[in-house]
Amino acid sequence: MIICAGNNETFPFATSMGIGLIQMSMNLTRLCLFDKPEFLLFVGTAGSYGNAKIFDIIESKTAANIELAFLTDDAYTPLENVVSTNLTEAQDVIVNSSNYISTNATLTKKFLKLGISIENMEYFAVLSIAKEFNIPAGGVFCVTNFTNKDAHKDFMKNHEKAKELLSEHVKKRINELTSNKGSIEQYERT
Repeated sequence: MIICAGNNETFPFATSMGIGLIQMSMNLTRLCLFDKPEFLLFVGTAGSYGNAKIFDIIESKTAANIELAFLTDDAYTPLENVVSTNLTEAQDVIVNSSNYISTNATLTKKFLKLGISIENMEYFAVLSIAKEFNIPAGGVFCVTNFTNKDAHKDFMKNHEKAKELLSEHVKKRINELTSNKGSIEQYERT
């Protein structure tokens, strides 16, 4: 099953689940309880902490939930804050999730030192729920902005093109899999 956030971030091939960690958690849990999918693929946009460029397409199976206060030693958590469905030894792109969009470019560079490249509001919830229900899952993201003072303006300017690029990428990957007698479930292994 292919899912997305919703509101202005929808795709004709994806089911909207809600924006942010809480809406995504509630709606995806409800879905898994009543109609558990065999595989989850989340499609969405992301902000870059500096290395990924605008309109880069990034695939990931690892998410974090690290707030900015953690980076300045002003907070800690007793909870697991990294989750992965990556079953290989390969290095994976880590996507950070928060209900806030980061706008401090100096501070967010610290995420890069932790191996975290991009941020998306929903992805940590997606992988946490997938892990809880033992569902293979992954995500595909298109970068719309850098995490700086112009984050929202750049997101708005680049959002429609990013959605088009994501649509093309996902359709291409599905076609590759099905032309090789594969299926969407094989997406998890690539």
